[in-house]
Amino acid sequence: MTAPESEPAIKPPSPPPSLHDEEALALLRDGTLEVAGRLVEATNMTLYCSVKLGERSAACVYKPVRGERPLWDFPDGTLAAREVAAFEVSQATGWRIVPPTVYREGPFGPGMCQLWIDTEREIDLMRLVKSRNPVVRRMAVFDAVVNNADRKGGHLLPLPTGHVYGVDHGVCFSVEDKLRTVLWQWRGKPLAREAVAVLAKLERDIESGSLGRRLRELLTLAEVEATWQRVRRLLDTGVHPYPSEGWPAIPWPPI
Repeated sequence: MTAPESEPAIKPPSPPPSLHDEEALALLRDGTLEVAGRLVEATNMTLYCSVKLGERSAACVYKPVRGERPLWDFPDGTLAAREVAAFEVSQATGWRIVPPTVYREGPFGPGMCQLWIDTEREIDLMRLVKSRNPVVRRMAVFDAVVNNADRKGGHLLPLPTGHVYGVDHGVCFSVEDKLRTVLWQWRGKPLAREAVAVLAKLERDIESGSLGRRLRELLTLAEVEATWQRVRRLLDTGVHPYPSEGWPAIPWPPI
């Protein structure tokens, strides 16, 4: 195993202004959804909504299962659950990569509902994608764990605080190696010490903890086992993975 790298301390991510994760989850889970429009550039039906519960309200994205387009390599009707599973892994890492996300009933049936994140519009996404930003590096580790088959640059949501969220995790958790991402700048490099500690915790939590129980509610047993195996492989090698020889390394379009 390669010795882990040390890296500068990272400022803990901040929640969206005035709304903490638990409050956001309660709002998304129990609030009244009202559709305001559709994000037409999205492949699957993606609806921009408001959600309100009592005096609290927020913008959110709602992706109903019925609006998912069939894929040749993922079972029909499973993308929303995979988005929620990605949020659960994100929370278990403590990195808060994925915005608060729930599975719930909505105006067009069950689906994924995720807090809308307003981004820092002045940031150059291409520069961020190519950077050595340690927050983005966390995302590269996260993507290797969830086997993200579609990490485009446009799926990074930078905030003025320096935190970077990631979205669109419907094509994750395949049992086959499908990692396809724009974040290959750390390939073959030793994992940061922080990442090794987080991965060790994930391994235990998937094998016998609450994360494993939650993932088994959202994914197949084979997919949960494959997730554990990916974590184990990262710990055994001690390095960021290389692209697969049998799968395109970069999604198209990359942004």
